[in-house]
Amino acid sequence: MANKYLFLYSGGNPPKSEAEGKAVMGAWMAWFGKVGPNVVDGGAPFAPGAKTVGGASPSHASGYSIIMADSLGDAVALTDGHPHIASGGGIEVFEIAPMPGM
Repeated sequence: MANKYLFLYSGGNPPKSEAEGKAVMGAWMAWFGKVGPNVVDGGAPFAPGAKTVGGASPSHASGYSIIMADSLGDAVALTDGHPHIASGGGIEVFEIAPMPGM
């Protein structure tokens, strides 16, 4: 049974021109096409200006995606050729634990 996994993006280099931006978007669309039905939510970048509340530590997260995979290893394998890594960024992969009774 497949589980949900969160790809939490950090770092990376923003496009320097409109043409580079289109190329980056094309790379993302190609990755989404490769991963196909494993994509639950393509996600989005985070807007600047996040605030921490309580004891939270500041995060360097820059965006997210949610995917389905049979295991953590399979989820990590889906990062192969990921455009965020190609742009110098990193990805943390978290399994989203099911909530009992839900």
